[in-house]
Amino acid sequence: MSYSERLPRIRTYLMCAPEHFTVEYAINPWMDTTVPVDAALALKQWQMLRDTLTDLGHTVHVLEPVEGLPDMVYAANGAFSVDGRVYGARFKHPERVGEAAAHKAFYVEGPWTFADPEHVNEGEGDFAYLPDAHGGLILAGYGFRTDPAAHAEAQEVLGRPVISLKLVDPAFYHLDVALAALDDENVTYYPGAFSESSQRVLAQLFPDAVIADRADALAFGLNLVSDGKHVVLNTEATALGEKIRAAGYTPVHVELSELKRGGGSVKCAVAELRP
Repeated sequence: MSYSERLPRIRTYLMCAPEHFTVEYAINPWMDTTVPVDAALALKQWQMLRDTLTDLGHTVHVLEPVEGLPDMVYAANGAFSVDGRVYGARFKHPERVGEAAAHKAFYVEGPWTFADPEHVNEGEGDFAYLPDAHGGLILAGYGFRTDPAAHAEAQEVLGRPVISLKLVDPAFYHLDVALAALDDENVTYYPGAFSESSQRVLAQLFPDAVIADRADALAFGLNLVSDGKHVVLNTEATALGEKIRAAGYTPVHVELSELKRGGGSVKCAVAELRP
């Protein structure tokens, strides 16, 4: 496909408003409990992200936030869906455990086949799906949050081959801050976030990937959402935005400075629903 032929695919997403968002604890290197969150600004920025997605023609469902679960705004972590099947989350840290039940309640009320997990996994935080890559692949991260045993469990639940990728840099504790799908068959990623063996696997699977550098990753540039043409990423990721543009995509920048205080950006706030 030539760059001029890149077409968006209408998608369906799930988000959760940051009505109770704070940084009360630190469970990743980005969380600083000494810096107060501007709650009004966080909500305004979240609404801007939601509006950006709907303005691009996508459907956004909203999960009801639960008081006492400040990280529910990071909706991508609550489950992982493929072709109407949903593999539920099981969080590593006790502060987030309650989020899994809230996400499960959403799915079991809809037309989904839901599977409770036995192993720790954090949903789309550590899983990405590329339906047109090598017949349909799930990329799965481990090393900091998700138990490697969850990869085999996800493969059984979802019926798609799972490629395990080892994360080695604590700054990039989830797959979705180190790698992102640009469309249904290609990715962008920061090699240094992965073990040398996983880097070789990625290079073999995705020879045309957009390669990010450490500065791109530290700017949360890889924590993005793409519909195959429009790539929504945070405003600080200008350099990666230009690399993405050079590859034929259209970068769409959104300011999410407050949500970054909790260790997430665009993708963390958006779960893709794949019926």
